[in-house]
Amino acid sequence: MSAFSQTRTRPTATLTESITAGGAKRPKRPYDTDVTRLLPRWLLVTVIVLLVAFIAVPVLYILFGSVNSDVAVARGEYFPSEFTLSNYVAIWDTVALGQGLVNSLLTAGAVAVASAALAVSTAYVLVRFRFLGRLTILRGLLALQSIPGTLLLLPVFVVFANIASATGVQVIGTRWGLFVTYLTFALPFSTWVMVTYLRGLPKELEEAARIDGASSTRILRSVVLPLSWPGIVVSAIFAFLLGWNDVLFSTIMTTPNTRTVAVVLQVLGTAQEGGAVPIYGQMMAASIVCAVPVVALYLIFQRYLVGGLTAGSVK
Repeated sequence: MSAFSQTRTRPTATLTESITAGGAKRPKRPYDTDVTRLLPRWLLVTVIVLLVAFIAVPVLYILFGSVNSDVAVARGEYFPSEFTLSNYVAIWDTVALGQGLVNSLLTAGAVAVASAALAVSTAYVLVRFRFLGRLTILRGLLALQSIPGTLLLLPVFVVFANIASATGVQVIGTRWGLFVTYLTFALPFSTWVMVTYLRGLPKELEEAARIDGASSTRILRSVVLPLSWPGIVVSAIFAFLLGWNDVLFSTIMTTPNTRTVAVVLQVLGTAQEGGAVPIYGQMMAASIVCAVPVVALYLIFQRYLVGGLTAGSVK
């Protein structure tokens, strides 16, 4: 063996012997720790506690107020002086909360499913195929996100009114009219989310399927869809939240029978009990009830949300 070879192999042998000889362990070095903290531990704990308190205090206030009396909440009590579940019983008779929940679930759920289904197929075409106007469509998707919804309220209302007068088909005041309105705003955002996600998927899988004779439709159904669930869930949840939280369009485009839960909460906020004390307890109880579906949605699909929000690339 040459002197050069002995010089190259000696450090490796020495390192191996130092690790294995006599069961001795290599001394721990400062950079072996998982994370090098920029803040001292006590300051890091303080910041985390303050952030948790900043979030938890309002949520607990709503929760405590929902099981307290209206007079006690109006006096400014944080902790309830008496626990009562009467607010959760009364909200179903004070306003049509149950009907509002049904309307919101049907409308927002349909928007989420339709938006996710159309977005994944549209994004696949925009990402994997080259054609005239492709970049214009992609730029248009971004441009639509910058238009405030308040500017489109009157044009949408006029268009739907003209459709009703020309065809005799009533659009304003129906669930499907509200569905079309929400889909108009949800589809561009969902499509851009899926475009960003599909750009991060390897093309080799699709090329292998195409070599085996699979068509574009088969590739989309058997290869792209199974790999795109995180992105599909993210786009569907954002579309669902758009319909669930909207007050502006649902106030104008609905009737008392088709009001969404957001409008019902707004009506409940203006209601008075005996003409004097606002029904704070019922308002907070209704808020808790309306937040349950959204919280359950996040808990069920949280692992897909993490993958969908962190995957993909913008090119």
